[in-house]
Amino acid sequence: MIILDKEFQALIPPLSAEEKAQLEENIVAEGCRDALITWQGILLDGHNRYEICERLDIPYRTISIDLPDRDAAEDWIDKNQLGRRNLTPDQMSLLRGRRYNRAKKAQGGDHKSKDQNDTLINTAKKLAKEHGVSPATIKRDGKIAAFMDEHPEEANAVIRGEKKLADVKRETKKTEIIKKLESIEVKEAKAIEGVYDVIVIDPPWPMEKIERDCRPNQSKFDYPTMDIDHIKYQLEIPHAKDCHIWIWTTQKFLPVVFEMIHFRRMTYVCTFIWHKPGGFQPIGLPQYNAEFAVYCRFGHPSFIDTKAFPVCFTAPRGKHSEKPEAFYDVLRRVTAGRRLDMFSRRSIDGFDSWGNEA
Repeated sequence: MIILDKEFQALIPPLSAEEKAQLEENIVAEGCRDALITWQGILLDGHNRYEICERLDIPYRTISIDLPDRDAAEDWIDKNQLGRRNLTPDQMSLLRGRRYNRAKKAQGGDHKSKDQNDTLINTAKKLAKEHGVSPATIKRDGKIAAFMDEHPEEANAVIRGEKKLADVKRETKKTEIIKKLESIEVKEAKAIEGVYDVIVIDPPWPMEKIERDCRPNQSKFDYPTMDIDHIKYQLEIPHAKDCHIWIWTTQKFLPVVFEMIHFRRMTYVCTFIWHKPGGFQPIGLPQYNAEFAVYCRFGHPSFIDTKAFPVCFTAPRGKHSEKPEAFYDVLRRVTAGRRLDMFSRRSIDGFDSWGNEA
């Protein structure tokens, strides 16, 4: 009697519907030519042949092999499956990585002694030669397999060909970041501390309206401004240890923002550009039809999504100095945690707001 082990069966990349149909056609026409492989009565190879033969009452042969333990049986399965030609690169990587990690486990894990490290190097070289890849690839595969061991359902989806490794890693990272930043306990603690994970700053730069664009006898803005030194050196930024920061500025104050970043020991990353329809054109200079949101960081925050995340975007103008909703739509999608919009011109969904007009 053959025993079906669900854990062993989950290790095996399944055939596609077309491949299984072709296998059944061949078995009906020619019989089951290849023997089923078992260990202690448990089926290791031939699950599709076994199902077809049992269903259609077709005779089959079995061969029992001798292996020392369950780990050895799993390694035999992975090695045997790596001989298939219809595996995806992700499936092959995961199978190779599992073999390498079993070898590491048998040898005592990582960095136990010089002799053991030498043995691991030799193991990587041996598996690399056996599977036609480099030792570095084998070690990378081991890291992938270790990661997937922590997410068995996702690993099974990769083995079944339902998901790609890159998508699994991206989804897992996103889930972990959200869990870390969005938990009630974490948010409550940061609320008490008064810090944020995402901050958008639209400083009230000391600018004056151009008189020809103003109402009669008006050249000042309708909201209070700050002097440059206050913005650069004294402005309080209530940031968490790891925090995304965007600082809005115009062409005139762009150098000041970089001085501000340097003084506060933030890490500059890139500059987002808002392309606006129209714009002021000084005499003898290009038209100023863009504003900038300089992106920098405190610590090492992570984005939860980077798809459709360009640094340049086009959006219509709003009220004076009001920033476009399209910008905030993106930030809500790519970040998690507590968010703050400093010097807001309006209330922003998903953000706490500081500002007279909000």
